[in-house]
Amino acid sequence: MTESLESLNIEGKSGTFFVPSVSFDVNTGDCRLEGESYLENTWEFYDKLTNWLKQYTEKKQAITFSFKLTYFNTSSSKGILDILFLLKDYELAGGEVNVKWHYPEDDEDNLAEAEDFIADSELDMELISYT
Repeated sequence: MTESLESLNIEGKSGTFFVPSVSFDVNTGDCRLEGESYLENTWEFYDKLTNWLKQYTEKKQAITFSFKLTYFNTSSSKGILDILFLLKDYELAGGEVNVKWHYPEDDEDNLAEAEDFIADSELDMELISYT
């Protein structure tokens, strides 16, 4: 039920495993995923994010999703791609979607990953470098 949907915030953590920071605002549709993603329970973590997004898209409101990941492992890539597929489906259903991928300007691998995500999901993304 979308009536019970609340903003989702997860504080990033680093150590043996790295948990990215999550900030999904139910009022504005502004969603951010930042930091490093090398998780112990990757599927559980990303399922929580995709479930929230599924509920949010039922509201038929615009969504802006910003990725600013400095590192993510292969299993996190699958979770990211699941998010992008969900956003593309929402866009195809008439939803307003704006995706931004922030990457360190000296990290060609991160940029290449973003370009692969664009090709795989067929979702337009604004690629933004930063120092």
